[in-house]
Amino acid sequence: MRALLARTASLLTLGALALAGCGLGAGRTPGSIQLSVTRDFGAGRIQQTSAPKVHGQETVMSLLRRNDAVTTRFGGGFVQSIDGVSGGQEGARPVDWFYYVNGLEARKGAAETSVHPGDHVWWDRHDWSETDHIPAVVGSFPEPFLSGIAGKRLPVRVECATSSSAACRTVTTRLREAGVPAAVAAIGGGGAPHTLRVMVGPWPKVGGDLSTRPILSGPGASGIYARFTRDGRTLTLLHQDGRRGRMLLAGAGLIAATRQAEDAPVWVVTGTDEAGVALAARAFGVPVLQNRFAVAVTAEGPLALPQAGP
Repeated sequence: MRALLARTASLLTLGALALAGCGLGAGRTPGSIQLSVTRDFGAGRIQQTSAPKVHGQETVMSLLRRNDAVTTRFGGGFVQSIDGVSGGQEGARPVDWFYYVNGLEARKGAAETSVHPGDHVWWDRHDWSETDHIPAVVGSFPEPFLSGIAGKRLPVRVECATSSSAACRTVTTRLREAGVPAAVAAIGGGGAPHTLRVMVGPWPKVGGDLSTRPILSGPGASGIYARFTRDGRTLTLLHQDGRRGRMLLAGAGLIAATRQAEDAPVWVVTGTDEAGVALAARAFGVPVLQNRFAVAVTAEGPLALPQAGP
């Protein structure tokens, strides 16, 4: 049953978050709707358009049907195929279509979720054998910071282990360049369930927060296909089936997002040490993050998560 609900893939009704949508100050007006269709955790692009065909008030399902060839199951309740790419079984593992709006996992049916100005609607067909719950992804950046959640913009706060660090300045600058009025605070200022938070610092500083602690337990708990050791000195990358991949030590960074219950998502720009955090901060932007669920960063370059290959 849980797998069926996950495949129905929809965004949460965020009524409580609407209360935080005012008083955000000046910022760039959200742009037009975007529609992305990918497979294998964003590794294969099927469609990417910043100008999909739109007619009046669209739902996620009507937008998809207007722009792609779609088949459905269970009376139209969830998507079976898009442009001939179907869910089901692949290599004896379950694969299905999931969708995200502004980087947030769907929690309602696609036909029940309205599309708002500026929304980035992203469908991806992937293996869910390790987890059918990936609450937040980074591949729609600068969303959800720019357009918000369910049509409501939220306050944005960059929380830094060291506010004077180059990494903190870089992340804050990237957000402001995207039109996001981001405040800066120290890590440890307390939870903010209706604020979009970006935590910047080495894992020992970032991982003590209740919202980030599930990353220690892997994708079943956090939706992130990577796991730090408790001391933060090792970052293990995971494959889509949960197998261990590369183990990264000094100078490794991670950009990822997760979410607890109905709170706003929390992003991390973190690493095994200060050098890793600096690498992650420099990678914080569209060229690296686009269509990625999460990204590890090394001196050799970014690595998409989950890891591909054997």
